[in-house]
Amino acid sequence: MKKTLIALTAVVLTAAVFTLTLEGAPAAPANQPVRFADATGPSGIKFVHNAGKAGKKLLPETMGSGVVLFDADGDGWLDAFFVNGRDWKAGKRKSTQAFYRNNRNGTFTDASKGSGLDIQVYGMGAAAGDYDNDGKMDLYLTALEGDRLFRNLGNGKFQDVTAASGIKNANFGTSAAWVDYDKDGRLDLFVANYVQWSEDKDLWCSLDGATKSYCTPESYKETTSKLYRNVGGKFEDASQRAGVNQPGKALGVAVLDFNMDGWPDIFVANDTQPNKLYRNTKDGRFVDEGMESGVAFSEEGVARGAMGVDAADYDRSGRPHLLVGNFSNEMLALYHNEGNGVFVDEAPASAVGRSSLLTLAFGVFFFDYDLDGLLDIFSANGHIEEEINRVQPRVQYRQPPLLFRNQGKGKFEQIKAGQLEQPLVARGAAYGDLDRDGDLDLVITNNHGPAKVFRNEGGNRNRWL
Repeated sequence: MKKTLIALTAVVLTAAVFTLTLEGAPAAPANQPVRFADATGPSGIKFVHNAGKAGKKLLPETMGSGVVLFDADGDGWLDAFFVNGRDWKAGKRKSTQAFYRNNRNGTFTDASKGSGLDIQVYGMGAAAGDYDNDGKMDLYLTALEGDRLFRNLGNGKFQDVTAASGIKNANFGTSAAWVDYDKDGRLDLFVANYVQWSEDKDLWCSLDGATKSYCTPESYKETTSKLYRNVGGKFEDASQRAGVNQPGKALGVAVLDFNMDGWPDIFVANDTQPNKLYRNTKDGRFVDEGMESGVAFSEEGVARGAMGVDAADYDRSGRPHLLVGNFSNEMLALYHNEGNGVFVDEAPASAVGRSSLLTLAFGVFFFDYDLDGLLDIFSANGHIEEEINRVQPRVQYRQPPLLFRNQGKGKFEQIKAGQLEQPLVARGAAYGDLDRDGDLDLVITNNHGPAKVFRNEGGNRNRWL
């Protein structure tokens, strides 16, 4: 039976590709745990992220990079797009966005040159979606200089159609999500924007009072995110009319129907400011219910450093719940949808909270790594400050990813899964069946470092569809 993989949306420098598992599939034998093997070398992926670091410690250097797994050429195999930064001064290293085509055997070839994607901008995140309904997955890139929209021409070729599309966003875009919010059959676009920043206005901050360190987002003024309505291959800025132009410091976005009324709602993860939960009022507008629903703050009523986010039904309740990655000393948030408009954070009383307290989580998502029909949790971690261990001895700059196995009934346990335990300065993360062996592999990007590919070994012992 041929397997179909559908790329959905990117969430906080993260893209997700999903498979379906059969209900009630038998568990893998206890003596044969699922492992992840470091397949970076054999995969042929040699992408190295350039954050432009040159000692000035400019704010954007802490952020990238994103990664998207999607079938760019329609051959049924997942290709990979890596978001890159650049040097702050031209004429040094040339670092472009990177596009790798799947060789249909689990290995990849760098096909960036001539793809139309090999541009040099300071990129952050990306999202894939078929905005023109031609059956080919297009690509949206968030970047400091201004976001870019690439139309898929087929056969691994893309055309920059940003100007013609009507999209104009140069507001420190971070994440993006494709969503048909008005249900007219055309994908619209939500873009998460971060703070008001420019190189000449970068602030001086310090951990020890003597040397410059990266500033926290509290140092900068907030900005507004954007909602672009698809009006037939072109886009109009519907942010104000839709009511989603509220100030914030957005790093992540997830689409979910939290009240189960058949209309897509939008969750926005804000860094050090209240998160937003925009309820779709079915007339082209949204109302923020983040405060009333309990997802705006932590249990203590504090706005956390929220970054990555994903939404899924992890306990088979029929309702989508929320997973949010937060700053170190804040733990992951696992907001359980109670079905009455209220969410309860289950993380503090679970292994998810205890194990993630000291980590700084960027890319987070639900995925069924062992194909037992229950959604597990993955978190890609890494601090923003190289010298953090000097002032917080328990917190490390490089941090291993976290994997939590779903035990059923909403309970999770932390799992050690082979070579996945490597300490990284991780940012973007994506999952998908790269080699079409039936289980889900992982791709993780490192800030100012090489991307990593981890092959799932043993997940396909369970049945899948």
